[in-house]
Amino acid sequence: MKLAIFGATGGTGQQLVEQALAAGHRVVALVRDPAKVTTKHPDLTLLQGNVLELADVVKTINGVDGVLCSLGNTANNPAMVVSTGTQNIVQAMRQKGIKRLIVISSLGVGDSKNQVGWLFKLIMWTFLRKVIRDKEEQEKIVQASGLEWTIIRPGGLADGPRTGHYKASLDPSFMASRVVRADVAEFALKELTDPIYLRKTPAITS
Repeated sequence: MKLAIFGATGGTGQQLVEQALAAGHRVVALVRDPAKVTTKHPDLTLLQGNVLELADVVKTINGVDGVLCSLGNTANNPAMVVSTGTQNIVQAMRQKGIKRLIVISSLGVGDSKNQVGWLFKLIMWTFLRKVIRDKEEQEKIVQASGLEWTIIRPGGLADGPRTGHYKASLDPSFMASRVVRADVAEFALKELTDPIYLRKTPAITS
């Protein structure tokens, strides 16, 4: 498959790129600074640009079979960069007739608010208020898109090698716990070709 990846310089995005290439996929990634992508591979195409520019997004997804979105919001980004970028992705996919979209969100967003502990709830609505508000809007855009979407909601993300030992569930009593980014990426890539959670919002934890 030929895949477009947005958010390729982040921790989970880097895992998506590496694992997609290892699985034999061709990858196109839109990045503001190509130097931040350390992976070198003949099947990896890096396009310099910005997800906030629709023309850049359209160019990135041209001819792809599926799209993976792992956008993040940091202190240096515009307030709603994730949701605005996702709106551009959705618009571009509709324009090009591309259906499959995998989005990495977070537990605690949307109807999963009660799947995180009280301490994380406090952090979410104080220090992470900007991030959560952006993710909330992103999920609404994706769910209303009409595309063949899956929104993956990890618990707390951690670095480390892929373990293969993780659980995914739609059960609202399924509580957040840490999961390594490499396992989240593995699950996202599997969902591309085996869409068990089509138009659903599975939580994933270790």
